[in-house]
Amino acid sequence: MDEAQNRRVMALLFVGVLMGALDLAIIGPALPAIQADFDMNTRQLAWLFNLYVLSNLVGAPLLAKMSDRYGRRRIYVLSVSGFALGSLLLVLAPGVEWLLFARAVQGFGAAGIFPVAAAVIGDTFPPEKRGGALGLIGAVFGLAFLIGPVLGGVLLRWSWHWLFLINLPIAALLIWQAVKLLPGSGAVDTRHFDWVGAAVLSIALVALAVAVTNLDSSRLAVSLGSTTVWPFLLVTLVGLPLFWRVEQRAVDPIVRPSFFASKQLRLTVSIALGVGTVESGSVFFPALAVAGIGVTESTAAWLLLPSVLAMTIAAPVVGRLLDRTGSRAIVLFGLACVLAGLLIYAQFSMSIAVFIIGGIIGGLGLASLLGAPFRYIMLQEARAEDRAASQGLLNVFMAVGQLLGAAIVGGVAASRGGGTAGYQAAFMTLAVLTGALVVVALALKSRRVEEAERAAV
Repeated sequence: MDEAQNRRVMALLFVGVLMGALDLAIIGPALPAIQADFDMNTRQLAWLFNLYVLSNLVGAPLLAKMSDRYGRRRIYVLSVSGFALGSLLLVLAPGVEWLLFARAVQGFGAAGIFPVAAAVIGDTFPPEKRGGALGLIGAVFGLAFLIGPVLGGVLLRWSWHWLFLINLPIAALLIWQAVKLLPGSGAVDTRHFDWVGAAVLSIALVALAVAVTNLDSSRLAVSLGSTTVWPFLLVTLVGLPLFWRVEQRAVDPIVRPSFFASKQLRLTVSIALGVGTVESGSVFFPALAVAGIGVTESTAAWLLLPSVLAMTIAAPVVGRLLDRTGSRAIVLFGLACVLAGLLIYAQFSMSIAVFIIGGIIGGLGLASLLGAPFRYIMLQEARAEDRAASQGLLNVFMAVGQLLGAAIVGGVAASRGGGTAGYQAAFMTLAVLTGALVVVALALKSRRVEEAERAAV
């Protein structure tokens, strides 16, 4: 594929990932209007957000695996079409149940967009240029949280429906370009699809997500014994070992047990789990600003803008550096920045200047971790026929970490009485976790080893 073709493919992938990411950022301003239209209670409103994340968690490994079996183009088109269908159903929803179902359809469709995009980069870009391409895709998330609330505010002047209607022409353009630019399916894999593994994994992940969502971390012991938590945890504890046993016997498993024969892969998904935990804890940064500085909630949200800008600018730069320095150096740099940012929030007296400095340092760290390096490693370690499946597996580990992070921060903060002291104790807990991740990351392969393995292929 020539340079011009690569640029067109990158534009296609960038816009697709941006469309999916925007729907997480853009819905915030719309929630009050949707709540008023459908007379929704707080729990229903929370599920409108959570269902997108939950269906994304379930859909990522399944659609990623299908991409390896049936071709990037076919599953990318299917994913974008599912996202567009969910958007249309949201606009047409006559009631709350339809609304929630539509949100789940939308999230499931979005689940395939990022793993397939990363796999396409692995298929079409030479190894020495993958980091830059992955870094550019990683910048999408910072960009989405910059323009999402602004775009949402503009479209809400007419109706919340326009937040979802705008997805339809974008999806149509993406489908048209995907048919033109993405590689076809080639020979269809005739082996039996691992439907049993897919079902068991989906049930286990849904149960885990429901349990963590219902967990009251301020009253952990009581909450664990409640009927809204322990049965779902039990399903998870039974389901995950059962899934592993099914995968060991499957002809073409959703998650190949051989993935975990690679020490590099085991280290990567472990670090990704921890990074997802830390990332979701950042949701509580504005609460620290409110408690520690005394600003309003809206002002606290604006104080995060320098951090988001740092992430958006740094992600593509980090991607380019990844091609030159190797993944271990970038991961260690990112973890060190995150650790420094957390320590500032945990140990310093809060002021606007301190809050912004800590946010910028932490934002640089997250930009170095969330976009390129883990996906770069997965592309390096996975076989060509398993590229998308490995990306889906990475999505699952990061999403589980994100589920756990909010519960950890909320629980620690509540146990210390909330307020500044509570949140600083919670961020100190995340800092300790990040320090442990630094030790784990030291065992990743050096640049010299990565280059030698790449040359040997």
